[in-house]
Amino acid sequence: MHPLFASLLARAPVVTDGAWGTELQKLGLAPGEHPDLWNLSRPDLVGEVAARYVEAGSAVILTNTFRSNRIALAQHTGGTDAAALNAAGVGISRKAARGRARVFASVGPSGKMLMSGEVTEDELTEAFVEQCHALALAGADAILIETMSDIEEARIAARAARTTGLPVIASMVFDSGKEKDRTMTGATPEQAARALENAGVDAIGANCGTGIGAYVPVCARLRSATTLPLWIKPNAGLPEMEDGRITYRTSPEEFSAGSLALRRAGADFIGGCCGTTPEFIRAVSAVLHPPG
Repeated sequence: MHPLFASLLARAPVVTDGAWGTELQKLGLAPGEHPDLWNLSRPDLVGEVAARYVEAGSAVILTNTFRSNRIALAQHTGGTDAAALNAAGVGISRKAARGRARVFASVGPSGKMLMSGEVTEDELTEAFVEQCHALALAGADAILIETMSDIEEARIAARAARTTGLPVIASMVFDSGKEKDRTMTGATPEQAARALENAGVDAIGANCGTGIGAYVPVCARLRSATTLPLWIKPNAGLPEMEDGRITYRTSPEEFSAGSLALRRAGADFIGGCCGTTPEFIRAVSAVLHPPG
C-alpha cells in the first residue's frame, strides 16, 4: 500500500468531501457554464466550497479540475490554458485545506468515446499526461481518476497519472443494466476491479450515477474482487425535477446511515457525489467517527 494511504487509513474509514458542481451552482454557476473556469474567474467561490468541506470534517478534499483536460476544455472553451487551470485548482484546494486535509486532484473523462473513434488512445494519453503533471507540479497529494464509464479510458488516464509518481485512484460509474451494477459500457464491478488493479492503481472506487443504497452491493462486489483500498462516493439519490430545478431527495441523515453500510461492505474512503453537501459530510463524519 502507498505510504500516504497507509497513513490515512490508520484512521479508517477516511471521510472525503461531497459534490462540487451542485455546490457551485448554488453560488451562481449558470447552467451550461464550465465550472472549472471559476478557478481563474471566481477562485474565492471555489475556495468557499473547499473550505466548507474541510470545516465539515473532510480528511480529503478534491480539486475543481474534473473537466480540465484539453479535450474536454476544447468542447466548451476553446483555447483555455489547461495547465494554468489545473494549477489554480490545486492551489485553491491547498489554501482551503490549510494542512487539515489532503488534496486529491480530480481527473474526469474526456467527453469523447474511444470505442466509437471520436478520440484516439494517443490523444487521450497526451491530454491526461498534460493534466496529471500540471496537478502534480502544483502540489496535489494524489490523483483521482473519477466518474469513468469506459474501463479503457480509465486505464489510459491511470497510466498517465502513474507517470507523476503520485498515488492514483480510479473510480467508475455503475448505473446501468437491470440491477444498476454495470458501467455504461457494460463492465461489472469485478471486471473493473481486475482491469484497474492490473493498470497499477493504488485504490479502486465507484462514484456518481446512483444513490448510496445501490452502491452498497457494488462496494461489496469490488471488495470481493480486490484487496486494494476502496473509494466510494454515491449521489444523494437520483436527480428529480421540481419547479424546473434538479433536486435530490436523500437527506444527510439517510446518507450518513447508509455510510455505515458502505463501511461494512468494505469501503475505506467514503464521501458523496452529486447533490451531497457539507451537511452530508458533517453527518457522515459524526456517524463514522463519533466524538469520544
